[in-house]
Amino acid sequence: MLWLLLLCGALGCRAERAAPLAFTMLQRTRVSKGSSVFWGNASLDGQLSHLLEGFNVTQVLPLEPPDVWAKRQQDVATYLVYFDRLVKLFSMERPINYTQMLGCHLGCRLFPDGTAHSFYEVTLNGTAFLSFHVPNATWQRRWPGKDAVATFAQRELMKYPETTQDLQHFLNTTCVGLLRAQSAGTGKQSSRSHAPLVLGLILGIFALLGMAVGIFLCTGGSC
Repeated sequence: MLWLLLLCGALGCRAERAAPLAFTMLQRTRVSKGSSVFWGNASLDGQLSHLLEGFNVTQVLPLEPPDVWAKRQQDVATYLVYFDRLVKLFSMERPINYTQMLGCHLGCRLFPDGTAHSFYEVTLNGTAFLSFHVPNATWQRRWPGKDAVATFAQRELMKYPETTQDLQHFLNTTCVGLLRAQSAGTGKQSSRSHAPLVLGLILGIFALLGMAVGIFLCTGGSC
């Protein structure tokens, strides 16, 4: 979900295509004994653009100037540290003696006919957990059966505009808008146009925290 911040890298040259133009992001978070380990990547039109390893994110493609990218790197590191500290706090109060793996796959696609599709899928320990239905801004359970953790996380995420309407706007408008700009060959955008992408990072943190809180509280029998 932190890869939402990196969507501003979706800038390139105009080309005629039969396949959709896409920016996709994959993030994995491993939580074990109060510690969090992060890794993931982002790709623009099938080409690796960013790598996330631990608290460090690397720009593989030179999509942003060095000064802009340095600021974005710091933003990512700050929010990853914040998430890690909260996991440690939860773990101190409700220890979990086994490993949890949270996975996020998100992004948007722009098709040759001008239509677009945005998505946000979450897995827990390799099993579909939640998904965000972008058209009506709702979180939907994917976990098999009536699981208390998935139900709690869904309920928490539906409470806040940051993880509903704001997230919907980000995926439907900001993400797709950048792909449309690239498809139209409008070139690089100003730093001001990147401002909403910082919100995208915050939205991702809200969603991750909602799920993490659900895991910790429900494991302790309090949800």
